[in-house]
Amino acid sequence: MPDFEPVILGRVSGLFGVKGWVRIFSYTDPRDAILDYGPWWIHGSDGWQSVKLAEGQRHGKSVIARLEGVEDRDGAAEWLGLDIGVAKEALPEPGEGQYYWRDLEGLEVVHRDGTSLGKVAYVLETGANDVLVTAGDRERLIPFVIDKVILGVDLANGVINVDWEWD
Repeated sequence: MPDFEPVILGRVSGLFGVKGWVRIFSYTDPRDAILDYGPWWIHGSDGWQSVKLAEGQRHGKSVIARLEGVEDRDGAAEWLGLDIGVAKEALPEPGEGQYYWRDLEGLEVVHRDGTSLGKVAYVLETGANDVLVTAGDRERLIPFVIDKVILGVDLANGVINVDWEWD
C-alpha cells in the first residue's frame, strides 16, 4: 500500500484479445506516454496495488497493455474500469507555464477585481483547451488559457488569478 496518493494517468477501459491484454484509456499526451512511467499503481477494492507492465504498445488511436502475471482474458477482466496511477516523483517536472491537473485542484480562483470564484474542483479536457471547473457559490467553467484568461498561477499560495467574466 503506498503512503502517497498516486497521480492518475489513465484507466483500464476494455479487453483486447484472449491473451491477457487490456485497452488503456490514457490521459497522457501523447497517449502512449503512459507506457513510459512506472511502476503503475492500480486502484481496486483493496486500495492501491503496485503492478508491473509486462508489455504495451500503441494500437491505432488507443493503447493496449498486458500486466505481469495476467495471461488470459479472464485474468484481464479483473482489471476493467480501474484507475492507473504513478507516484508523482515518477513524473517529469512540468515546464514553464505547464501544470499537472492534480496541482491545480483545490486552488482558489480569484478574478482580477479580487472576487473569489471558488476553488478548482476538477479540470476537464475539451480538445481546444483545458477547462477549470470551480465550486463555490455556483459552478463555473473557466478556460485554462495562459495569458488570456489565466493571468497567473501561484502554487505556493494556492491561487489562480483570472480575467474571466462569469455573468
